[in-house]
Amino acid sequence: MGKIVYLMGKSSTGKDTIYKRLLQDMPEVLHKLVPYTTRPMREGEQNGREYFFTTEEQFQSFLAQGIVIENREYHTMHGLWRYYTLQDQQLEGNHHLLCIGTPEGYEKFRQYFGEEGLLPLLIEVEDGLRLQRALERERAQISPKYSEMCRRFLADEKDFSQEILERLSISYRFQNENLEQCLEEIKQVILQNLTVEKA
Repeated sequence: MGKIVYLMGKSSTGKDTIYKRLLQDMPEVLHKLVPYTTRPMREGEQNGREYFFTTEEQFQSFLAQGIVIENREYHTMHGLWRYYTLQDQQLEGNHHLLCIGTPEGYEKFRQYFGEEGLLPLLIEVEDGLRLQRALERERAQISPKYSEMCRRFLADEKDFSQEILERLSISYRFQNENLEQCLEEIKQVILQNLTVEKA
């Protein structure tokens, strides 16, 4: 396995869009590492593309088998949602992988793969703009979940606290005020760090 490019950012920082564009624009460099979740599928999502959508029972089975690398649980307004990564066939081969996660998930990845196997990238957006984007996205859903949107926004303040980010020592942080400019900066960093290892 090559390196894992670990994309992080609070909700509505544009990391999903950046993730999709990186895979689209750099297919010769990056392959996607699809995480697993027990949350319901959103409008427009597809199983195996954004996530592998599973049940709580399936998660417990994976846990019993000892193949869960990291997992996070969120007590939402709609019940318990889990997000997790499995030791599965996606990790086979020597290609570089791209995934989206949280600081907590990154810490667990670092413990599992080692710091040298990861390239952490942090996407940032001013909070007012981020909240506006989140509201626009939620309004576009068939059944908007505004209470969950607010819960995520507040939870991010804790999950991405300055203390946690300083502990992780993330070298690469990008302001996503202009998507195209942000993408170009990220691509340059990826190529600088992965070109030597590229198959």
